[in-house]
Amino acid sequence: MKSSPLRILLAEDDELFRLGLQMRLQQEAGLQIVAEAEDGETAVQLVKQHPLDLVLLDVGLPGIGGIEACRRIKQLQPNLPILVLTSRSEKNLLSRLIEAGAQGYCLKGIPAESLILALRSVAAGASWWDQTATTEIRAAFQGHGVISGGGGALELLENPLTKREQEILALVAAGRTNQEIAETLYIACGTVRVHVHAILQKLEVRDRTQAAIVAIQKGLVAAELLVGH
Repeated sequence: MKSSPLRILLAEDDELFRLGLQMRLQQEAGLQIVAEAEDGETAVQLVKQHPLDLVLLDVGLPGIGGIEACRRIKQLQPNLPILVLTSRSEKNLLSRLIEAGAQGYCLKGIPAESLILALRSVAAGASWWDQTATTEIRAAFQGHGVISGGGGALELLENPLTKREQEILALVAAGRTNQEIAETLYIACGTVRVHVHAILQKLEVRDRTQAAIVAIQKGLVAAELLVGH
């Protein structure tokens, strides 16, 4: 059975950039741009009008801006994933994105393949924070800067993996195949592949074996997840 494409709202005020992004994403199987917005207010209105799986949101939108648009979209649909795409990377911006409820952050100029992986990962329930963003957040914690927004940012530094990714990594470490993991967790095999890709990217490793070693060395997987698998 063919799975439905991911329905994406693209909110970007730079017309040429938006057009190029739309053309590239539409080439990718399983991705569909169903609506476009040039400002924050329009993005919020389109969320009300279209069934969506994901919002790809520029921070520097005219009007209310991307961060406020993110906050309002989350108020309307708390479970709708939002991936932020921007050219800015200041620490206070990152803290505000976390507070606004964004699931991920990519810098403009990211390779198309990485952006597509980020989109699929966020849509599948993972988080995706650009390496630059993670470095900025870590520096803020180690220095005198403090990022507000609950434990989200701190948790990101202690363990970059979501709970679902930890579950999958535990099964990977136990030698399970993607199909076996899918059956164990009652999710699609394709979803497992997306999560495994995200895990490899976040841990900066090449393959499943390295991921398993890192997981055990750094204690990224709870011991109880490994027991019994």
